[in-house]
Amino acid sequence: MKTILSGLCALAFALSAGGAFAEPVKIGIMSPAAPPVLGAMSDGLTAQLAAHGLVRDRDFTFEIRAAEGKVERLPAFAKELVDAHVAVIVTSSYPAARAAENATSSIPIVSINAGEPVETGLAASLAHPGGNVTGLSDMSSELSAKRLELLRLAVPGMKRVAMLWNADDLGMTGRYKAAAMGAAAMDVAVQPLGVREPDDFNSAFAAMDKDRPDGILMVTDVLTILNRKRVFDFANAHKLPAIYEFDTLARDGGLMSYGADGKEVLGRVSDLMVRILKGAKPADLPFEQPTRFLFVVNRKTADAEGIVLPESLLGRADEVIE
Repeated sequence: MKTILSGLCALAFALSAGGAFAEPVKIGIMSPAAPPVLGAMSDGLTAQLAAHGLVRDRDFTFEIRAAEGKVERLPAFAKELVDAHVAVIVTSSYPAARAAENATSSIPIVSINAGEPVETGLAASLAHPGGNVTGLSDMSSELSAKRLELLRLAVPGMKRVAMLWNADDLGMTGRYKAAAMGAAAMDVAVQPLGVREPDDFNSAFAAMDKDRPDGILMVTDVLTILNRKRVFDFANAHKLPAIYEFDTLARDGGLMSYGADGKEVLGRVSDLMVRILKGAKPADLPFEQPTRFLFVVNRKTADAEGIVLPESLLGRADEVIE
């Protein structure tokens, strides 16, 4: 703890004085994702921290732990970060945030993509988290309703939507429930397809073969991301419109996506980190909400699936991939 505090004091001085110091502060990054994903995340954070005058390897270094889809590795990774005396831990996903919180009550944690923090118990309230975890909340209800609205524009008269989510992830289960409530408000029936391991996708596909939905909404976590190509291929083969949560999935072959702008998210994470490194306590830093959102449509996928997207939908897109 003494090492962390001395590093924080040095960085706080550097931030206020605009100067460098001898010992870079360690920042932990932990997620169930694969190394390339966290590599891109660390590059994004590097660019955002540069706007605060902080230079990688001079003022800070990263300790990166990527579980490559094996969430059972996260508790050990969290302990490694604690033992490495990191000054702050950035987590992506509910399992990573929970593992970090279980490992330390003193090191600040900045969490993203972890579901709704009050619902999952990561925070006492959005305004006053109360513990050592803050970050960005998911806005599950608002974003789920918007995704379903966009999907219904692609499927006029949509009556039934299949929802894929990781049933072992509390954060993603909360996001699924918010989407299901949104569907009910639109008088759209839900075909719930909770998965827990890769083999479960075969059962989900079989269920959709037996009882065909009008469209698919996929809740995004490491399990569904690792199996995204299977979902893309199934939707393509059955000409089923599908919507995803992040623009990277539309760029990777999904039909369309709607979600928070990743660049803004990392910018807000960096702002929170800097405030913490200057001495602010996570307990007093409200969970923030994204303010910029991207709607991306992949017209190549639409053409491959033989889906004609209405101009009313395309006109809403921030980007159309031709």
